[in-house]
Amino acid sequence: MLAVLGTVLFGFLANTKSAGFRIAEARDPNASSAAAWVTLAVALAAVTYLGYRWISQRRKGRAVDRWIPAATIAAAVVLGLAALGVAGVEKITVPSMALGWIAAIVLLAAAGYSCFLTLQGRRTPGWVGGLFAVVFLVGFMIWIVAGGRDPEPSISLGGLMAGAVTLAVPLVFGSLSGVLCERAGVVNIAIEGQLLLGAFSAAVVATVSGNVYVGLISAAVAGALVSLVLALVSIKYLVNQIIVGVVLNVLISGLTSFLFSTLLTENPEQLNKPGRLQAIDIPFLADIPIIGPILFRQSLVGYLMYVAVIVIYVGLFHTKWGLRVRAVGEHPQAADTVGINVNRTRFVNVLMGGAIAGIGGSFFTLVSVDAFSKDMSGGRGYIALAAMIFGRWNPIGAFLASLLFGFADNLQSTITIIGSPVPSQFMAMLPYALTVIAVAGLVGRSRPPAADGIPYVKG
Repeated sequence: MLAVLGTVLFGFLANTKSAGFRIAEARDPNASSAAAWVTLAVALAAVTYLGYRWISQRRKGRAVDRWIPAATIAAAVVLGLAALGVAGVEKITVPSMALGWIAAIVLLAAAGYSCFLTLQGRRTPGWVGGLFAVVFLVGFMIWIVAGGRDPEPSISLGGLMAGAVTLAVPLVFGSLSGVLCERAGVVNIAIEGQLLLGAFSAAVVATVSGNVYVGLISAAVAGALVSLVLALVSIKYLVNQIIVGVVLNVLISGLTSFLFSTLLTENPEQLNKPGRLQAIDIPFLADIPIIGPILFRQSLVGYLMYVAVIVIYVGLFHTKWGLRVRAVGEHPQAADTVGINVNRTRFVNVLMGGAIAGIGGSFFTLVSVDAFSKDMSGGRGYIALAAMIFGRWNPIGAFLASLLFGFADNLQSTITIIGSPVPSQFMAMLPYALTVIAVAGLVGRSRPPAADGIPYVKG
């Protein structure tokens, strides 16, 4: 179905105009050139080394390490972007109709090959799905950009990706909160409430104290308080975890709306002017063409996002603590027999998850805008849950899924600006449509922790 849709859109409905993609411009050309050459050399060395290990393991008949294919692809992408920086390419212009038909043919071929394998009773290789997704995305981008109102419409590729990373920040924190909780066996539906109360607390405390960093800390405390209620009611008193989470979301939405209407709107100068966390450039790294402005010109919350992803991944899969957490989530009875306190482990993880989600909530009032507004989280807590499932309860997978949703969210704003014929209402619903597709398509194949959502009673 997607291949047929792509053929209709990218082929038969293709625009005759060209589509332009502007590369992010460097503020210091000399520094950017040096950074590009260094990045090119490092990426080339990484691709060579990873390719050698990949081929060597295949020749020896060993299973290729799971991280090698993904790392090789990432290094190749960085190599290509660095080559563009070295070459000084400022804009890429492509003919929409020709590339549209090429994309349509590739999509039909991939779909046909997948159908053939299915009829033969064989599984479709993962690379076929990956190729299909990349080609469909490229064809879709060319199609919507070429439909802009200008004679030769174009968008800033670097700005699009940088905006996607920025919009993904609260989703990443929310999905990491879900990973911590569900790996320990507790379903955290209250992410939306944790984000919202974190945003409210950051705005009020930062305004009263006059310090945005104090507001950031208070956001983590507020998220942990929501998790405290969730942990007490669901772990200690064995109330259904999903019901508790939904009730907390509704409660916090009503509470913050009431306080906003009665206190913050009456006295905004003293209660709702928190200030903003400014973007911080990392020397040298921020000058790397394309990649630098996207990844290394972030606010403190953005850099905390990178740290949180790495720390939680290493902690869950490469430490004794992580082994115990995963044991509690998979088989609490077995964990109990070897001396692990199951409910205490769950309690601690839920509190940590709430604190992380609270930091994500501070993004709304300390980075995105400098004031709190009613229900400003806008359902992103639920999208974070979908990102967690999409990422298969893995911190890195949840991070990448959150970037996908952030990209979809930013894309609808970009194409509205260039005047693309795609209805803005359709693009506005795209992140939520991706959420439905992700959950519907991956829940059946992704296996959650075996004891997820099941209360544990020692005995």
